[in-house]
Parts: sequence; structure tokens; C-alpha cells
Amino acid sequence: MIPYILYTALILSACFAFYKLLLQKETFFHLNRYILLSCMVLAFILPLVPVPQQLSFRKIDTEKNITLVKAPVENLTSTAVKEPTVQPTLTEQTKQVINVDVLLKCLVYLYWFGVVIFGLNFLMQAVILLFRANSKSVIQDGKFRIVEITGDKAPCSFGNNIFINPEKYEWETYSQILLHEKIHIEQKHTIDLLLAEIVLIFQWFNPFAWQWRKALETNLEFLTDDQMLQQDNVEKESYQFSLLQVAAPQFPLSLTTNYNQSLLKKRIIMMNSKKSNVHTTWKYFFLVPLMVLFACLFNQPAAQSQTLNSKGEAQKETAIQNGMKTDGNWFATIKGNSIEINFKSDENNSSSTFQLSEISNLPRDKQGEFTLTREAGTMYFTGKFEGDRGMGTYKFTANKDYSTAMRKEGVELANDNDLLVFFMINVKVSYVQMLKKNGYTDLDKDQVIPLAALDVNEAYITSIKKAIPEIDLDNLVPFKSLGIDKAFIEEIRSSGYKDVSPGNIIALKSQGIDAKYISDFRSAKNNNDSNDKEVSSNNNDNDNSDDDIIAFKALNIDKAYVDSFKKLGYKNISNSDLIGMKSLNVTPEYVKSFQNAGFQNIEAENLIALKSQDITPDLVKEYKSLGFEDLNLEDIVGAKATGTTPSYIKSMKAKGHNFKSLDRYVALKALANN
Repeated sequence: MIPYILYTALILSACFAFYKLLLQKETFFHLNRYILLSCMVLAFILPLVPVPQQLSFRKIDTEKNITLVKAPVENLTSTAVKEPTVQPTLTEQTKQVINVDVLLKCLVYLYWFGVVIFGLNFLMQAVILLFRANSKSVIQDGKFRIVEITGDKAPCSFGNNIFINPEKYEWETYSQILLHEKIHIEQKHTIDLLLAEIVLIFQWFNPFAWQWRKALETNLEFLTDDQMLQQDNVEKESYQFSLLQVAAPQFPLSLTTNYNQSLLKKRIIMMNSKKSNVHTTWKYFFLVPLMVLFACLFNQPAAQSQTLNSKGEAQKETAIQNGMKTDGNWFATIKGNSIEINFKSDENNSSSTFQLSEISNLPRDKQGEFTLTREAGTMYFTGKFEGDRGMGTYKFTANKDYSTAMRKEGVELANDNDLLVFFMINVKVSYVQMLKKNGYTDLDKDQVIPLAALDVNEAYITSIKKAIPEIDLDNLVPFKSLGIDKAFIEEIRSSGYKDVSPGNIIALKSQGIDAKYISDFRSAKNNNDSNDKEVSSNNNDNDNSDDDIIAFKALNIDKAYVDSFKKLGYKNISNSDLIGMKSLNVTPEYVKSFQNAGFQNIEAENLIALKSQDITPDLVKEYKSLGFEDLNLEDIVGAKATGTTPSYIKSMKAKGHNFKSLDRYVALKALANN
């Protein structure tokens, strides 16, 4: 929320600077009005628009586009080889001089407090104006309502109401005031002011937003003055003199268009200014690159929201829930040699399972304290157990020496919440050292968390590297979560699968494809090719067969499906055609319906085209019934694709377009579409 509001304020401020520098002195008042309104709307919409990644100046991490199979890792226990551990030194938490989180929360509360106050002010003004409009004496002048007021207040308008004290002005001045306010009403200037007030509700802290409203009001007055001077019965000198008489020191409500003493000098100067040359309109076009620049600098790249973050998925499966606090309440159940503890703080819940041997001095049937110590810190529990169930409060104290040791290894733990996560997963310094020893030197906490949570240990890494030496750290997470081991990789390789890359291994495993499936696929493919007299024409298809394996499995293309088409005479359907047919649900029954209608030996690619256009034998009969001779299926596919339906042809015939060729109707339809 805070970045969005600040980004909106930045855009509005930049647009105001642009307007003041280049556009304010121009006499294109109508154009200025639309620019001021458009920029207000754009300031709130532009931050929400994603930009193409190639145009964005924001750097994003490229992630592997993979799908992870969820693997339960809630009950995590330490199975690491015993190594000398870093002895934790407990230090008391020191109070921070400034708590950033608390400060941000206070700022958010302050912002919404301001929004509420200014929102109430907006509603109060609207209620007062509506009350005055309906409680005072009114003269109906067509669609205009002239509301008579008392006191020394400047005339103003709101909606179709004109508020004026008729006793204050001579007839000529009174008439000019009414004409002036009627122009405001005719051009719906109230909408501009209402929009500006709504912007101020959400940008009350932004001084440029207040200046923006003032600039908008000033331009509306310039626009109205310009329209007034175009009236045949209004003289410039007389009108300017009337302005001096009308302006009052007591300003009406901000939702109204009004006579304002502070604007008088500017209005009179603008009325006497030379009209802007049309050639100066080039200035307005510079606003477009300014908006594009803001979008490229600050907007979220579109590709970022479409990228699957494998590390984030694995983290969601750990026992640590986002938002777990360093203190709160606990509820526990003892099960054999383990204890399952549910941590609750505010609205967040998280549960983990620990070994009883890790916990000291467990209080039974009495109030007491017990601790759980790991390298990252110590968890202090207060409460009691009654039987196998217990409850109480907890507080985590971080081990600062552990944080320092991790920093030396290149893993930055910014705060106690980071240390709490490492504590719950039981990440040891020796674990990070093991990763670095295996070649993964550029580490951060977001990489270490899923690896440790999934227990990606040295033995596993060594075995995988024997099969794929150059495997990177990000692929180890999906490998472990999917249960991919060295034996599986070797089986895939021995089956003849060519591209044994991490991405392909992940895809094969996630689809449940093993070495037997690949062998069966190749066997069926070879049998299929042996029935073809021109095997050489399918060389490209053979080269791509590895890629087709995953598609076949995903679409459930099996031997039964292929054999069902062989019975209909399709002895050698290419892989690409089989994939297309299955994805469009081309069934043997669909083929039989055409064969029964007299269409024999339809090629597989034509079946795909027919199904993609939802063409049935009944539709073919409709086209034939219109009198077309020598009609083939390719013609019908083309007609259906362009929208040249039987009903369209009938309507054209009714209008006198009687063609013997279907192609003529297709051309006519294409011409109509253009």
C-alpha cells in the first residue's frame, strides 16, 4: 500500500511540474482541462499496469519455470552427520532506538486517519451544499436553479445550482454573474472539482496535490472567462470591472466553482494575453514519454508475475509459516519420543515436531520452564503439561554469534525473524559450509531455507552430481521434493533419452514418466515407422520424439488410442498430428461420422483443421444444400474460419448475391470484415 501511494504521489508531482513549466501559460484551456483530468486518473492507474519485461528498468531474478510436487516436510528432524557445533552464546535482546516496523505501522495508521478526516470533510461539504440548495428560496431558470443566499459571500455554483445574493449587485453585474456560472454548469466543471477533491482525500499529505487542485480551478476560471468574452453582449472592460466588484474575501466551499479574490489578477492578465500559437501544441506530446518513463522505471515487470518461483514454493512447504513471531503462545502434544508443538502469535499459526531428547526439564503436572537450544538460538517455554498435552507461552532469543558466523559464510540474516526460521529448520553453520565445499559459494538465506527444510544433504548432492555434474542449486530443491535420485537419472539415460538436462528430468518425473514408459514409447514408434514406406520423410519427427514423450504422457496418448485410429486406416500418424488430435479431442467416432457421410481417407492434419473449426458432417450437408458443386473439406474449413456460415450465405443470396462458388462468398465476407 505504502509504495503504491508514494508512487502515485510521485507521478502527480511530476505531472504538476510538467504542467507548471510548459503548459500553464498556454491559452489552450480546453486541452489543459483534459490534461489535468487525465493526469489525475493516470496517477492512480499507471502504477497498476505491468510493463513488458524487456522494457522494464527493474531487475528481476530469472527463475526456473517448473512445477513442484508438494512434499510434506512438517515433521523435520535433524539427520545430519554429527559434527562439532558452534556453541551458542545467549545474549539479551537490546531495545532498538527506532523500530522500523512500528514506525511504518504508525505511518500507515496516520495516513488512513488523514483519509478518514478528509473524507468526512468532503461528505460534510456535499451535505451542506445540498441542504442549502434545497432549503433556500429558488428561482428555476430552465435547467438552472438560482438559489438566493444572504450575507457577504461570493457567488458560486455546484451541480446545476447557482448560489448568489441578488441584493448585492446591479442588474448588469448580476446578469454577467449568472452567465458566468451557467457556463460552469454547462461544461460540468463540478465533476472536475469533485475528482480533484477525491484525489486530495487519498493524497492529503502531498503538497503538489493541493497545488494541482488550485491549478485545475484556475484553468476552469480561465476557460469560463474565455467563453464569456466570446459572447456578443459581453465587453472585456465591463466584464473585468464586474469581476472586481464581485470578488469577496469570504470564500465558499471548495466543492464549488466561485469568484476568488486571489485569482483575480491572474484571470485579468490571462484575458489580456495573446492567444497561443497552434504550433506550440508540441509541448503536450512530451507528456507521453514522461508517463512511459515512469512505467518503465517503477512498474512491476509483466513476466515477474508469471514466473513460478521454485524457491518460494519449497519454502511454503516448510514447517515455518510466514509471519511467525519471536514470542507468543504454544500448544503441544507428546507422541512417543517426539513432541508436536503448535506456535500461535496474533493471527499466525505454525507447527513443528521436535525430538524429546532436544528439550530439557519438561514440566509435568506443574507450572515450569523448559528450553530448546539450537545453533541459531534458544526457545524459552513457560507452561505445564497435564499428561501428554501442554500449553503456555514462548519467547525466542537469537544467538548473535550464529548470525556473525553465517555472515562470514556469506549468508546475511537481517533480523531475529530470519534467525527464528533458521532455528526452526535447524540450519547449522556446518550445513552452509558443506554447500560451499560442493561448489555453491554464492548463497543467500532464501536458497538455504528450502534446501535445509528438504534435507538436501551432502550425500544426496554428491550422488546427483555424479549423474549431472553441473546441476545448479535451484534445481536441487525440485529434485529432492520430487524424489529424483541418481538411479532415476541413470535409468532415463539408459532408456535412450537424449537430453538428460535438469529441466527435462524434472518434467519427466513430475509427469510420472520412467524408463519403462520411454522404452514402450520408442517401441510403439518404431513399429509405427516400420509400416511406413517412406520412413525417411519422418526423420524430423524421430529427432523430436524425446520432446513428444512428455506431451504424450500429459495428454494420455496410449497404445489403445493409436490402435483405435489404425483400425480406421490411419497406419502412420505422426507424433505432432497425434498430439494435435488428442488435444482437440478428435475421436474415432468423429472420423467414422465423416466416413459414413462419404468422406474417406481424410488426412490427419485435415481432421485437426475440421475439429478446430467444429465442423461436423451435418454442417457439410448444409453447405452442399446451398448448391455448391465439387465442394471439398478444405473449402469448408476456410469458409468456417472466416465466418462464412450457411446462414451468412443465405442472407447474401436474399440480397441478390447469387454466386456458384463458395470462394466468392468467402471473399465477400472478408471484404465486409475489412
